[in-house]
Amino acid sequence: MNPSPRTVPPAALDPARIRAITIDLDDTLWPIWPTIERAEAVLAAWLGQHAPATAVQWGNPAALREVRNQMHTTRPDLAHDLSALRRESIRLVLQRAGDDPALAEPAFEVFFAERQRVELFEDALPALEWLAARYPVVALSNGNADVQRVGLGRHFLAALSAREFGVGKPDARIFHAAAEAAGVGAAEVLHIGDDAHLDVVGALGAGMQVAWLNRAGQAWEHAPLQPHTTVTDLMALCRQLG
Repeated sequence: MNPSPRTVPPAALDPARIRAITIDLDDTLWPIWPTIERAEAVLAAWLGQHAPATAVQWGNPAALREVRNQMHTTRPDLAHDLSALRRESIRLVLQRAGDDPALAEPAFEVFFAERQRVELFEDALPALEWLAARYPVVALSNGNADVQRVGLGRHFLAALSAREFGVGKPDARIFHAAAEAAGVGAAEVLHIGDDAHLDVVGALGAGMQVAWLNRAGQAWEHAPLQPHTTVTDLMALCRQLG
């Protein structure tokens, strides 16, 4: 008798099938919110110097963040481009405050430069070095981190983002594009990521093996789907592969 969907056992990780790695960036290789909060604070300080009226009305990073979040609704055409969402939200508050909207470009560059100053999780660099020595590795992110500016570019064969590709995770198309960039089929890829829906469910739907990086011990809420393996740090995954 075939098992019901709710009793299907999770597929076991099969290292022998893996010919390439795709890996998420934010909250997989570094914690994202400390980085964003620091970048927002740097942006607020810059506005205080160059756009004082905007700084008075919108200098609170939380207020700027709320405007940016609203842009998701008002500019659905930018939904997959976090850089454009941030830039246009800055332009909007400049206009509302009566400052020069052209300042949005240098203001965004100040924010973006700080956004690239990430603090890696302790396991991230040794794991990347281990993986890149054995597989082609492709960065796959819905965010706007730049692996070159972050200082990790040498570990990646390629980097795909939702901004460049036009759709983001969990859409299977971006996973398939990452597999193509690595020169392999989707079934030969192991995707690694922290987000249960975007990374795990998305990669499973694309036909990949998946390692769920669950640093905080969160409950899995997508049964009957299951990741092929769940780890609390990246070196634990390397040991499974090695």
